[in-house]
Amino acid sequence: MRALRFEMTGSLEGLAIKDIPVPEPPEGEVLVQVKGAAINPSDIKNVQGKMHGTTVPRTPGRDFAGIVAKGPRGLVGKAVFGSGGNLGLGRDGSHAEFLSVPTTAVLPLPANVGFEQGAGIGVSYMTAWAAIVDTAQLRKGESVLITGTTGNVGGIAARIAHGLGARVIGVVRATADLSRVGNLPVDAWVDLQATELAEGVRAATDGRGADVVLDVVGGAVFEKCLAALAWRGRQVAIASGPLPVVEFNLVDFYHNESRLFGVDSLKLSFEEAAGILRSLTPLIESGALPAPSVDIYPLDQAPRLYREIGASTLKGKPVLVP
Repeated sequence: MRALRFEMTGSLEGLAIKDIPVPEPPEGEVLVQVKGAAINPSDIKNVQGKMHGTTVPRTPGRDFAGIVAKGPRGLVGKAVFGSGGNLGLGRDGSHAEFLSVPTTAVLPLPANVGFEQGAGIGVSYMTAWAAIVDTAQLRKGESVLITGTTGNVGGIAARIAHGLGARVIGVVRATADLSRVGNLPVDAWVDLQATELAEGVRAATDGRGADVVLDVVGGAVFEKCLAALAWRGRQVAIASGPLPVVEFNLVDFYHNESRLFGVDSLKLSFEEAAGILRSLTPLIESGALPAPSVDIYPLDQAPRLYREIGASTLKGKPVLVP
């Protein structure tokens, strides 16, 4: 079978499409014929050596959708999707024609999406759900500030939060960006060109601050998010940006009795990932949570796409089709 391979970490230049044997699924696993596999930013970081637990040689790729080719009789021929575990890190991932995963890792493909869209759900949707629902435990009537609101994870988080009955506060970097926010269910926008983040959030919450902050940016934004928290507010960090070391006023932090959490989707086991995807499926099928918009590319273009994503010259959600 054809698969994207890297023999060592540290550079994207060694990526190549190679012929390798089709995996033989052991007991408790299924062989999936891949029909779509998303490329996530973490896949690029994985090849660059920025992820823990990666062994080489390796096929990257964390998200997939396809058809079960081997496994229990009741699953063979079924359209499935999945993510999670150590796919692409400690075991070969989805950027290939076939992959082997635990039976517990595959779920029925949502009825209203194709393979390519199904492949685009995975990491982004799971991260948003893990942060907003499982970790922050956002409740109806609370307010939530989401940085990077117009990005992939931020936009999904805004829709999840809206569905929970929360008041959503979004962020744009410049006034001109307000004309391009689309139909995101955001109740109030903070325009960073016109106001400081914490000041804008408190103006939108009658001075109280946000009950929950989801910071998908990190770096210099981290401390500004803490300053926007309501008393006993919960802040969830999922990214560091180019500045992994941050500073904040510890006195203000404990006087506000703030709560700080970190979420790493790489830590989700196959079973945990499947649990989140199972919760997301009815929302996607009902239209309450829209399926992702994806750009489709043949597997052969994967090395080029990795380099373009690494250079920040490719936008959108790329999905590989073997």
